[in-house]
Amino acid sequence: MDIFQAIILAVLQGITEFLPISSSAHLILVPKLLGWQDQGLAFDVAVHVGTLAAVVVFLKHEIQQIVPAWVVGWKGFQWNTNGKLGWLVVLATIPVGLAGLLFGDLIESHLRTAWVIAASTLFFGLLLGWADRGGDQNIKPVESLTWKQTLFVGCAQVFALIPGTSRSGVTMTALLAIGYSRIAAARFSFLMAVPAIALPGLLKGAELANSQQEIAWGLLLIGALISAVTAFLCMHWFMRFVERVGMLPFVVYRILLSIVIVALLV
Repeated sequence: MDIFQAIILAVLQGITEFLPISSSAHLILVPKLLGWQDQGLAFDVAVHVGTLAAVVVFLKHEIQQIVPAWVVGWKGFQWNTNGKLGWLVVLATIPVGLAGLLFGDLIESHLRTAWVIAASTLFFGLLLGWADRGGDQNIKPVESLTWKQTLFVGCAQVFALIPGTSRSGVTMTALLAIGYSRIAAARFSFLMAVPAIALPGLLKGAELANSQQEIAWGLLLIGALISAVTAFLCMHWFMRFVERVGMLPFVVYRILLSIVIVALLV
């Protein structure tokens, strides 16, 4: 992989990680379409570290309120609103964590195909459009989430293990479907992204540490920095865009992308 490829893939990761269009689909398809070699585990870890850093910085005010409140709550086993929100993020992460451990290898071996990506891109794109049909009337804030609703959203996140689904897309779809506002859906989806990116990143990092793969540290640093900056700017833009416009442009993009994939396959 050369520096040009590293820049393109890092920008792609930064843009697609938090938009409801699936980062895994784009990172699988683009190298295949351009005839590039697989970027390798080390680069995947680097760009995910970049996007993790971006979401932590973007949500720093929320995190600074949630983490201390969650820790302090252990003293008397009583948590305030921010502490409870921390528990909800933990609860929402459990289903996808278990599913990843149980079925990760199976998914990695059998579902990273263009046909699967085309089908999941289309299906979950249409589902997003259906959930967002009344988005202008949705007013529930994220603080009103119950544990049952959170578990529902967490179970929906399991489908993000299928390439083409989009983790942010399927979690926002679930939240919109049960009446939460677009901003609330985006905010909680971004909060869920912190453990959802960090935990697989730690596993991949451990795998990388035990491998004999030659590491090009310069390319990794470039990838991490570019993906971080791109992701931060993308989240800032998305929060403003989705409040004014809604999810329809992303639904249309997903439909067109699935059509293009099928056209290239047949």
